[in-house]
Amino acid sequence: MISTSLSPLSFGSLHLTAPLLLSPLAGYTNLPFRLVIREVGGVGLCTTDLVNARSLLEKNKKALKLIESSPADTPLAVQLFGSVPEEMRDAAQYLESLGVASVDINMGCPVRKVCQVGGGSAMMTELDRTAALVAGMVNAVRIPITCKMRLGWDDDNLTAPDLARALEDAGATAIMVHGRTRQQGFDGSVNLAGIRRVVEAVRHIPVIGNGDITSPEAARIMLESTGCAGVSIGRGAFYNPWIFAHTLHYLQTGELLPDPAFSERIRVMNRHLELMIQVFGESLGCTMFRKVGPWYAKRFGPASFFNKGIVRIATRADYDALVASYIEWRAQFLDEAGQLLPKFAPRPHELNFRDEKAPEADVPAVARREAIPVPAGPNELW
Repeated sequence: MISTSLSPLSFGSLHLTAPLLLSPLAGYTNLPFRLVIREVGGVGLCTTDLVNARSLLEKNKKALKLIESSPADTPLAVQLFGSVPEEMRDAAQYLESLGVASVDINMGCPVRKVCQVGGGSAMMTELDRTAALVAGMVNAVRIPITCKMRLGWDDDNLTAPDLARALEDAGATAIMVHGRTRQQGFDGSVNLAGIRRVVEAVRHIPVIGNGDITSPEAARIMLESTGCAGVSIGRGAFYNPWIFAHTLHYLQTGELLPDPAFSERIRVMNRHLELMIQVFGESLGCTMFRKVGPWYAKRFGPASFFNKGIVRIATRADYDALVASYIEWRAQFLDEAGQLLPKFAPRPHELNFRDEKAPEADVPAVARREAIPVPAGPNELW
């Protein structure tokens, strides 16, 4: 296993306080969620949902809402997708004018509608063309340009190492790599050896690992097994907004903090809805929260009562009434001290990594399952 020590992460002109990044999560990494993550603490950089460069240039309302930010939402990266060099260049310039800290190029999304227009994972199949597009963006702005990719289109086309080297030559300041192929989607296990080959391929720029980081232990294993300079967390943060703060503490001290208490989970969930209402209005904010609440509930223990009710909320009053009723209903599963009885406690997160070159003991508890769930919604297939 590669030995590594925790240190701040820098790329280009951007200097982060922690090597822990919030990944783009289509339909979820909006301003309210980013603010929740920042308030809980530990994150070094947050990235928006993926944004179509052409829609951004056309000032499409939905595109502008995706990049909506606030003074507390810094540093912020915006993830762009597209395949027209001029559009990607102009969109990067526009984002720079807004004060965005960094622009990330999506080269990993496997969704058909993104790949069909030459964006997402399709960019991994044409190295020269993709490198030229990146060079055009790099030469047009002063802020860092980074690239997020997968290991390749499929197992027969693991192009990530070659592409990473070409992108470094084109001026990209960092590479984020998800340890699966486009063909895998989110199935199967994350290939640590594949990420390590990307780390070994570049000369100077940092590589950030991504994929199934659902616990501090998973972050440590990815860092040590691959030699990557940081980790980018997507679905793991939606399971657990505390993952950044707990991972940072674990990497600094070796101590695993206890899971947040139920009352703290409720407090943060309440705050998330409050921010959704502030940003989207009460009606839309509550409607959108119908798909958010069940992800908090995954760590509540028994939650069928809550899950049946959350999908019907239309107002903040509906939500408050549901939470009060749920807390009363949940009491039947608690002991005299107010803690969940052991048989009702949520299961620990399992690791889902494979590394064909590392000794088996170096990657403990490998893959008890084929995949972790993907939140329903726009990112369901990527």
